[in-house]
Amino acid sequence: MPSLSDLGQLPKRLVLGRPVRSDRAGESLLPKRLALPIFASDPLSSVAYATQEILLILTLAGTAFLFLAPWLAALVVLLLVVVVLSYRQVVHAYPSGGGDYEVAMKNHGQFAGLVVASALLTDYVLTVAVSVSSGTDNIISAFPSLDEHRVAIAVSLVVLLVAANLRGVRESGKTFAVPTYLFISGILVMVVTGLVRDFLTDNPVVAESAGYSIEAEPGYTQLTGLALIFFALRAFASGCTALTGVEAIANGVPAFRPPKSRNAATTLALMGGIAATMFVGVTALALLGDVKYVQHPCDLVGFANCATEPQRTVIAQVAAATFGGPSSLGFYYVQAVTALVLILAANTAFNGFPLLGSVLAQDRFMPRQLHTRGDKLVYSNGILLLAGFAVLLLVAFEADSTQLIQMYIVGVFTSFTIGQWGMVRHWNRDLRAATDPAARRRMQRSRVINTIGGTLTTVVLAIVVVTKFVSGAWIVICAMPLILLLMKSINRHYSHVASQLIPDSDARMRPSKVHAVVLVSKVHKPTLRALAFARATRPDVLTALTVNVDDAETRALQADWERYDVPVPLTVLDSPFREITRPVLDFVKDIRRSSPRELVVVFVPHYVVGHWWENLLHNQSALRLRTRLQFLPGVMITSVPWQLESSLDHAPLNGAGGPAPGDLRRGLTDEMEQTPYG
Repeated sequence: MPSLSDLGQLPKRLVLGRPVRSDRAGESLLPKRLALPIFASDPLSSVAYATQEILLILTLAGTAFLFLAPWLAALVVLLLVVVVLSYRQVVHAYPSGGGDYEVAMKNHGQFAGLVVASALLTDYVLTVAVSVSSGTDNIISAFPSLDEHRVAIAVSLVVLLVAANLRGVRESGKTFAVPTYLFISGILVMVVTGLVRDFLTDNPVVAESAGYSIEAEPGYTQLTGLALIFFALRAFASGCTALTGVEAIANGVPAFRPPKSRNAATTLALMGGIAATMFVGVTALALLGDVKYVQHPCDLVGFANCATEPQRTVIAQVAAATFGGPSSLGFYYVQAVTALVLILAANTAFNGFPLLGSVLAQDRFMPRQLHTRGDKLVYSNGILLLAGFAVLLLVAFEADSTQLIQMYIVGVFTSFTIGQWGMVRHWNRDLRAATDPAARRRMQRSRVINTIGGTLTTVVLAIVVVTKFVSGAWIVICAMPLILLLMKSINRHYSHVASQLIPDSDARMRPSKVHAVVLVSKVHKPTLRALAFARATRPDVLTALTVNVDDAETRALQADWERYDVPVPLTVLDSPFREITRPVLDFVKDIRRSSPRELVVVFVPHYVVGHWWENLLHNQSALRLRTRLQFLPGVMITSVPWQLESSLDHAPLNGAGGPAPGDLRRGLTDEMEQTPYG
């Protein structure tokens, strides 16, 4: 019959499944067919909102500047190609999985590395928030009545993603592969169908918003000169959301099957080609179908229900126009796979954030817990930390993708830029040492690619910061320095601790003698066991110590001491203010003061109980004493447990009837221990 502790672990086992042994880590490595949906779902899914973001900005000025959309889309595709080629150099040069962080650390130094790390950490959080909120938008496009439950839907989706990722890389890869491939095939079928209808039939694609006109926002009615350039650059910056997540493959090279670098580079090329094709196709259909999408629905002249109904997303309007309306099977298929892949696109961050957190923890810039693998050989703490911050953003911004996207891609292009210029330094250094002509030609080609990439991403970063600062980018720009300072503080703490722990002569010096102190509250089995254990250690001095907080109880204790003929004198400390902790601490301090080389070992009897409610029924003096004693140098604290009957169901009995050592780590038990004094 399962114990209560086994039942307590049941929810964990249902979510995570069976734990995985450490020596099976290699079995979780990914083939390219699973690595593509895991690491590339973010840039692939961005076609669902990248075109929309370009149109959203251009329609602020009505329809006058929609002719810029294809040119801006072409620039985005060009930038995507350059960035993909640049990261192919990164995965070959730095296959350890540090990505831009490792590149910056090794080529620019610690400060640049931490800037990249802070940028990536913020961007991973925003990737989850934006992907999930955009997925929620597409669910609502199919079922408008769910609009009032937007935040609840988004948060629930994050929880499901956490559960899937905690089950392990391989399981989550299988979970995400099918929806991603269904999305790719659905979008490509939609693009081909729409283009065939437009160019080869008399039934062209016409969006439901094609007949609407747009009321321009105040201040956008007449744009000329620098204002027009700024306006176009702002739309281009919004379209650059198509590049988010490209760096995840460079950060996840260790998760690939050997040859890791070559497989990662191939996956990058596949991702870039598929993403560019889908983005161009969706943009072309949106323009051919005359899709209108605005920031405020009531700016659409002709949209009668703008105050009560949400406008459909661009991808939803294109699907409806291509497949015969919002009630067609094709429309629901595209909406379903789009919503699903957008939600699963957050998996890019759920893989990248924990891996980066692990690298940072290993370098002592993040808590060491982020470097610890969980039951399924994934970095569970990193997954939970990412989910927590993403949920905060979703709640704070009410899962509004339009607001969240304004903070997006600042971190992406910060890491892009620093990483690419770091790669230029890397090739310069290698070229100085290389003598083989073929190797030098390969390095020179890579340097040219990274130089072009660094130049373009620097320009785009400047555009993003300038055009999006007031709209929300300032939040990320302020958050990044705070994260950087936090990482430096953590590193400073770890370095300070390490310097204090370096072995010296004092650490090897034996104490002059050992003084054992046994804390006594009553003459009972726990006290007598503690005394027996203390005597077994053969100390130079043994003191049985009690504190007088009640004269009658103390006299009764002394009488019992004599009656049981305890072979150790009882020392009584007076406490006129009925304190227990301070008199004991003063007694121990006096021993140390009189003999600094003397070791004081304090034996603390305590109970082990089996039920949480029993914790409330016992004195907590021992816990307070142990907490205070641990701050005294030259003092050791020895706990002497006494198991009460209620704890027997939780105790190991010769390997049967209870958990064995290590069962807690495997999730097979949950021992409850209480440490009272008295």
